[in-house]
Amino acid sequence: MSEVRLIPFRTEEVLEATSEVPKGIEMIEAPALWEGTKQGKGNVIAIIDTGCQTDHPDLKGRIIGGKNFTTDYDGDETNFSDNNGHGTHVSGTVAAIEDGNGVVGAAPQANLLVLKVLTGEGSGKMQWIIDAIDYATNWTGPNGEKVRVMSMSLGGPKDIPELHTVIQEAVKNDISVVCAAGNAGDGREDTPEYGYPGAYNEVIQVGAVDFERNLAEFTNTNNEIDLVAPGVNILSTYLEGKYAKLSGTSMATPHVSGSLALIISLAEEQFQRRMTEAEIFSQLVKRTVSLGHSKVAEGNGLVSLAFQDKLESLFSTHNRKQETTTPSYSTK
Repeated sequence: MSEVRLIPFRTEEVLEATSEVPKGIEMIEAPALWEGTKQGKGNVIAIIDTGCQTDHPDLKGRIIGGKNFTTDYDGDETNFSDNNGHGTHVSGTVAAIEDGNGVVGAAPQANLLVLKVLTGEGSGKMQWIIDAIDYATNWTGPNGEKVRVMSMSLGGPKDIPELHTVIQEAVKNDISVVCAAGNAGDGREDTPEYGYPGAYNEVIQVGAVDFERNLAEFTNTNNEIDLVAPGVNILSTYLEGKYAKLSGTSMATPHVSGSLALIISLAEEQFQRRMTEAEIFSQLVKRTVSLGHSKVAEGNGLVSLAFQDKLESLFSTHNRKQETTTPSYSTK
């Protein structure tokens, strides 16, 4: 079975310290949903990556569990520490806490299940990833929690049937599987590039844009792209308690994974029941805006978490105006 690697990414800058809401988190409008969703509290997101720096101050209390599927640390299954940096960066974009220091993630109160499937060199066996997806699908937390979202910023060029099967099983269990589109793009929207598992129809495949809403020059385009998110110069947590700005569809993916934690909390509170994966995807799509690119480049558009609420407010205001300006008639 083939080897899988981190989707290539660029390290733009490493910072000793910072204190800000990252531009990407603002761009997807995550803070607008925090109050009504308890910042995603109670939802578990599986980070299937290089591990995580478990004692990073910005991730304090967010990691609910984890497992090492690799040969790193002599195969110690209990040691899922990050010896690469990528997994820690992804984790921070999903769920870095809001405490006025460092950075903050899209869903600051969501919990992370950290599954290390790639070594410090950024490579791993396909079987490790398959086993991790199966583990996350069947995992139960200390208080009965179940994984609601899987976040995978990794991939390879080959369609592996066993990988597809285990992802389909996860989706059947109402888990949203979010995958990076890949960074093999050539800057042209009419030339498709496919990477797996991103290109599977069942997953939510994420492309990347910059802060000016332009497509990132590296982002894959294909007919399975579902949406896009910020993926250029993304600030998040990094090794040794530091912070870094990285670029890649790997960085766009966790913006969507964190967004889903907020959407799940919001939708299930509104509907007063547990929502299916298809229903959650529908709620996600409602909170996107087109950027004017082709569908094979941007799918449904950019994540815009406050968009639906703005629309509802607009219609509500319009209806109130109509009520006050429409003349009333009485009959004799």
